[in-house]
Amino acid sequence: MHEFWVRLLCVVMIGGVLMGYNSVVEAREKEEEIAKLSVQLEEIEANMENGSAGSEENQTAGGGGETAYTDGSYSGEAEYADGIYSGEAEGFGGLITVETKIEQGKISEVTIISADGEDGAYLSMAEEIIPDIIEGQSAEVDTISGATFSSTGIKNAVIQALEKAVK
Repeated sequence: MHEFWVRLLCVVMIGGVLMGYNSVVEAREKEEEIAKLSVQLEEIEANMENGSAGSEENQTAGGGGETAYTDGSYSGEAEYADGIYSGEAEGFGGLITVETKIEQGKISEVTIISADGEDGAYLSMAEEIIPDIIEGQSAEVDTISGATFSSTGIKNAVIQALEKAVK
């Protein structure tokens, strides 16, 4: 009879741990969704402050007919002035600072300079966004699932750097 109670207690404890784990996972997913929506809201508010409300601005990058959008993305192939440009934005644990290197008018490298408050595991997952940015020649790429806050911080820091680099 004693063995039955011990096993029952173990089963109850395992069930409690699984329920606790599921609630943590659900809470994290909700936090990531809130962060994503907050970023979108900030972009919309910034666009509204600029009087564009999500529309295109009539800026051209380098005279090649490319159109710069207020969110830092570009239609066609944007031309950037060569150099190294820095940007910073909030991540999961605090400020993330990046340097974006432009060579021959294109994004060639993105380096995280500091992310002191970021959790190492999330930051290493979030760094997977960098090849997507370089490949797409834009910071308008999907965030990394499981590291949404941190990858959004990197993405927004790159957007800020690219704004400085537009010819």
